[in-house]
Amino acid sequence: MKNITYTRTGDEGKTSLIGGLRVAKYDDRVEAYGTVDELSAFIGVLQDQEGVAAEQKAVFETIQNKLFTIESHFALDENSEVKKMIPVLSPDDVAFLEHEIDVMNEQLPELRSFVIPGGNLKASHAHVCRTVCRRAERQGWRLAARHPVDLLDLKYLNRLSDYFFVLGRFFMFLDKVDENNWESTKYNNCYLYRKPFASSENTCTFARSKIGQ
Repeated sequence: MKNITYTRTGDEGKTSLIGGLRVAKYDDRVEAYGTVDELSAFIGVLQDQEGVAAEQKAVFETIQNKLFTIESHFALDENSEVKKMIPVLSPDDVAFLEHEIDVMNEQLPELRSFVIPGGNLKASHAHVCRTVCRRAERQGWRLAARHPVDLLDLKYLNRLSDYFFVLGRFFMFLDKVDENNWESTKYNNCYLYRKPFASSENTCTFARSKIGQ
C-alpha cells in the first residue's frame, strides 16, 4: 500500500485533534503542538551538526521522544476516550534534564553577563532550540488558560529551555571559543542565578525573566 501524505481534509482551514474533533488550524491547541513539533525539528538539526558526541545525540533522542508525548497531550481532545491510551511524563523526566544541566554547569566558568548567541554553529543552534522552547512553553501556558494541561509538561519545557541555554555555553567551552557577552558594565552580575545587582529593581526583574524564568 502506498504512503498517502495528503488527505485534502485540511484545505478549508480545519484539522483534526486526537480523538477526531475538528478545530481551526489557528486553534490554541494546534499552535501549541505545532510549536513543540518545530522545536523537535530544530533539535534534529542540532543533532546533525558535526562534532556532536554520540552520548549527546542519545540525550537529544530521549528529549525528542518526550516532546512527542507533550505534542500528543496538546493535540488531544480532552473529552476523547483516547486520552487513556496516551503516555505521560514523570517527575524523573524533569530530573533527567536537571541532572544534565548540573553535569555541564560543574565544568563551566561562572556566568557574569548575558550571553549573545553566535561564534559557534552548535552553540547557535542550541540557542535557537532554547528560544523555540520558550515559545512552546508560552503557548502551553496560553493553552492551559482554556483547556486542561498537565503542568508537568510545562515544567519539562521550562527545564528544557534552561538545558539548551547551558548546552550552548557547554559547546563553546568544549570548542574553546570565547563567549560573546553583552557589553554592559551597568548590568553585569545581574543574571539568571539571582545574583545581586546594583541597578534598578525593574531591570533586575527583566534580567530574571529574560533567561532564568
